[in-house]
This record gives sequence, C-alpha cells and structure tokens, in this order.
Amino acid sequence: MSGYALWTGHWLWMLVIAIILVIPAWRICQRAGFPGWMGLLILIPLVNLVLLYFIAFADWPANRTGGRNG
Repeated sequence: MSGYALWTGHWLWMLVIAIILVIPAWRICQRAGFPGWMGLLILIPLVNLVLLYFIAFADWPANRTGGRNG
C-alpha cells in the first residue's frame, strides 16, 4: 500500500514541476509573438534546448508588428 502512495506522490511532484516550467515558457512565447502552445515543448528533453535557442535567436514577430513585449 505504501508503494502506491509513493507512486501518487511522484506524479503529483512531476505535475507541479511541469506547471512551474510551462507557465513561464508559455508567456515568453506569447510575448515574443509566437503561439503560446510552443511553451509545452519545454517538457520534451532536447527539444527544450532547441526551443530556447530558437526563441533567443529568431526574429520575434512581436517586434516586426509592433506588438507588446512587456
């Protein structure tokens, strides 16, 4: 029975970490002018590094259209 409690606790902890990572990534993507769903890519190993480099070095649509960055 205690093994089941540990399993539930593990998934709860993983959900909390996912929320802590996805919300800022979602907001950053939106403010840069990209679709917010791209923030979900932060959860996929190696793809998250590609996402960070893409956001860092891409021309942001928000800058081209005069969108709000702050």
